[in-house]
Amino acid sequence: MKYYVLFYDVVDDYLERRTQFRQEHLKLVRELYERGDLLLGGALADPADRVMIVFRTDNPGIINDFVHKDPYVKNGLVARWKVRPWTVVVGNVGD
Repeated sequence: MKYYVLFYDVVDDYLERRTQFRQEHLKLVRELYERGDLLLGGALADPADRVMIVFRTDNPGIINDFVHKDPYVKNGLVARWKVRPWTVVVGNVGD
């Protein structure tokens, strides 16, 4: 399995605007977590200008699928996004 980090650069009023889309977003996140494809996710704080979601998968296409279904992206809360492969050197990787 490989690791990937999805970064969202969010708009300035992200915290205020996300409320109406949060339940649908969390539903998608939880589905991927329960399948084992998503390990961690959340917004960076002070300031809350970026979101980071860590995936562990052999199919990076699921990340692209998630992004295009995510109501935060579809409703303009995400200004930019990118996926980066992550080489884990230390930590509990489950292998």
